[in-house]
Amino acid sequence: MTHHQDIQDINAERSAKSGASGLLESFLRKFRQVAYLVAIIPVLLAYVICLGISLAPGVYLFRWVSIQSATYSDLYQALLLGLAIAGGFVAFILTLIVVVPILNAPALPFIKTYRGPWFSLESIPWFYHNALTYLVRYTVLDFITPTPLNIFFFRAMGMKVGKGSMINSSNISDPALIQLGDYVTIGGSAYLMAHYGMKGYLIIDHLKIGAGATVGLAAKVLGGVEIGRRATVAPNATVFPKTVIKEMEKFGVPEKTQVTD
Repeated sequence: MTHHQDIQDINAERSAKSGASGLLESFLRKFRQVAYLVAIIPVLLAYVICLGISLAPGVYLFRWVSIQSATYSDLYQALLLGLAIAGGFVAFILTLIVVVPILNAPALPFIKTYRGPWFSLESIPWFYHNALTYLVRYTVLDFITPTPLNIFFFRAMGMKVGKGSMINSSNISDPALIQLGDYVTIGGSAYLMAHYGMKGYLIIDHLKIGAGATVGLAAKVLGGVEIGRRATVAPNATVFPKTVIKEMEKFGVPEKTQVTD
């Protein structure tokens, strides 16, 4: 037996579903490149719609200022057009964080916990949800973090965020499966994601953080984790799947550096 013969290709298995669902899922696994193409087309279309609508206010503002300032001096016109571009960028941010959740809304009822092959019907709404989340995450989210605007966006994407919570990071995946209690603090550059891969399987699981808990700078918290009330995750710590951190526990903090509240 060679070194790779004992490794099972989970995605090569035929679907256990019956009827049309089973046929479609088996097709996705057999023709994976085609499956990627089929999955990415609606995502790209959604990107075009979101970006196009969000850019429209800025384009309109720029054109209006161009017309109104056509008879002004070059210096004054340049100043006004520069302000129009800046105003258009702000309008782009505010519009994008509204339009993206609207297009994401139809997928929300279908985003559920799951364990199985990556190529499955269950993974499609999850893929679409994260693709839209990343459109904002990798364009404008850092500009509004941490403010009430990034809280608004995450809530609109399905995240449950308690009152008084602060999210000082844009590194968020699967917001629809993440729950934050009241007065939770997420440190800068921390990673929260409600999914992970293991032995070829995709696992999508809830991530729950209790009231008053703190996730430190650049910490990484994965799916299936539960963090208790007033617990602390140390900076740069990694909280692996299925970990349960008890109430007021200090996770990842060396014992000799812990202090009593």
